[in-house]
Amino acid sequence: MPLIDHLVELRGRMMYSLGVVLVLFFVCYYFAADVYGFLVQPLADIFNEMGGDRRLIYTGLHEAFFTYIKVAFFAALFLSFPFLAVQVWMFVAPGLYKNEKRAFVPFLVATPILFFLGGSLVYYLIFPLAWKFFVSFESAGGVGTMAIQLEAKVDQYLSLVMRLIFAFGVCFELPVVMTLLARAGMITAKGMAEKRKYAIVIAFIVAAVLTPPDVISQIGLALPTLGLYEISILCVRLVERRRERAAQDAEGDEDDGPAEQPSA
Repeated sequence: MPLIDHLVELRGRMMYSLGVVLVLFFVCYYFAADVYGFLVQPLADIFNEMGGDRRLIYTGLHEAFFTYIKVAFFAALFLSFPFLAVQVWMFVAPGLYKNEKRAFVPFLVATPILFFLGGSLVYYLIFPLAWKFFVSFESAGGVGTMAIQLEAKVDQYLSLVMRLIFAFGVCFELPVVMTLLARAGMITAKGMAEKRKYAIVIAFIVAAVLTPPDVISQIGLALPTLGLYEISILCVRLVERRRERAAQDAEGDEDDGPAEQPSA
């Protein structure tokens, strides 16, 4: 198609995607209290173990309202991700060959699954450990000292939770990104293996930037990222082996050539 037709199609798919996100946003805002309860459950479980009447607070009149807005928007993006991925696929697919389409379908399926796995890891494993670590700094006080008690702000807590879920989900996309780069010929398994020491340093730097300043969440993000890096190396090797076999098959077909016709 001409360039203008591609731009028109791109605009249409962006409008569809925006419409779906908006519809899901209003639906998620209706259930924002339930989503909030789900996200706050790890901290509530720790507070229940400690006993007493515990709470989250907000200090601005508009703070709770905008917190629900952020929760609804986050949930809408999470739920609309499969539709957004399909829209990107439908825009790109007409320009791909049949074998390229078959090659990209597994990545289209693996992307939301890996993102969900990353979010599940941080929610069910990292949150309980990290929140218990932070709450352990409370003290009952005594003679001549004052008690230290956590009263977390609702917007800060939920912003931290959503940022960690997003960070873990994105980091779990590493095998998909690396495999696509390998198919494009931009990286090799040998090069990734040689630069493993740099990958270790970068993984811990990224974990330190994206997570709170505690050892648990930083290690909890860095170690899975390094494991995914090793998985990425294996995936890149598989891509290279398939490419080598395809090249050998193509050379074999050329060597065979058409059979000579017997002379009369």
